[in-house]
Amino acid sequence: MQRPAPSAEPRHHTVDAPTGRLHLVEQGTGPLVLLVHGFPESWYSWRRQLPALAAAGYRAVAMDVRGYGRSSKPAAASAYRMLDLVEDNVALVRALGEEQAVVVGHDWGSNIAAASALLHPEVFRAVGLLSVPYAPPGGPRPTEVFAQMGGDEEFYVSYFQEPGRAEAEMEPDVRGWLAGFYAALSADTMPGEGAPDPHFVTRAGGRLRDRFPQGMLPGWLSEADLDVYAGEFERTGMTGALNRYRNMDRDWEDLAPHEGAPLKQPSLFIGGALDASITWMAAAIDAYPATLPGLTGSHILDGCGHWVQQERPDEVNRLLTGWLASLDR
Repeated sequence: MQRPAPSAEPRHHTVDAPTGRLHLVEQGTGPLVLLVHGFPESWYSWRRQLPALAAAGYRAVAMDVRGYGRSSKPAAASAYRMLDLVEDNVALVRALGEEQAVVVGHDWGSNIAAASALLHPEVFRAVGLLSVPYAPPGGPRPTEVFAQMGGDEEFYVSYFQEPGRAEAEMEPDVRGWLAGFYAALSADTMPGEGAPDPHFVTRAGGRLRDRFPQGMLPGWLSEADLDVYAGEFERTGMTGALNRYRNMDRDWEDLAPHEGAPLKQPSLFIGGALDASITWMAAAIDAYPATLPGLTGSHILDGCGHWVQQERPDEVNRLLTGWLASLDR
């Protein structure tokens, strides 16, 4: 197979992966930086980072994670376990003709990036984590933890884990659902203090979207941007993306041999001060640098929500390129 050459301009292409193909967009030449998105997103979530990284002298590659966009979507829910997604990342680096990469992830992509660095330190020489901090494998079984959250309400992760249930809410109006979900977790449109928490549903037939803001888009999301996201999920459906949530107990079992393991590579964390993940996972952040002995920067952006690299692209680009430059020094 002929390996694609680096590109000075943004270029879409696919590479072979263990279960089919991975779609990616790359820009720039230099050391490889792999960008891994979260839920419910795509390579497009990194549209403002690709040119900035390319201008700074890097080969920036934003992928569609398995089950998203133009990447392959295996039918079996078990095909979305963390071990498989890590092997996708390794295969992508190899397919690009590279031996190593810096991996940077957001949301679920942060977990995938961390697991990639943990399991393949020979490939992933540094790791950047956005919105979701690193928590070493181990602890209680995830489904047991989520079942105890919320009291009379059900935590969104548990809601997503039942096959078909969340799809029935999302797929009749993908564009409207995405607009509400993005707005609910963005600093400028999230529900105010005292409003029902959009991370939970009423157990008796409730829907997440019942708690989403209505008729507004966050400042970072244009109608055209929303069209891109909605078009991808209208074409693929939501199951591939939701299957990531349906493997959390499998991941817990698969990664048990690495319980408590730190990430030893150089690392960076960036989160939004208004992101619920920062509150829920405060203990993980407090455990730095024991769990991230190579941590060179931990940044909480004031007035920022969950979608950090889209809400605050200039600041994130500055932090990312500065950190990358420090690695090369």
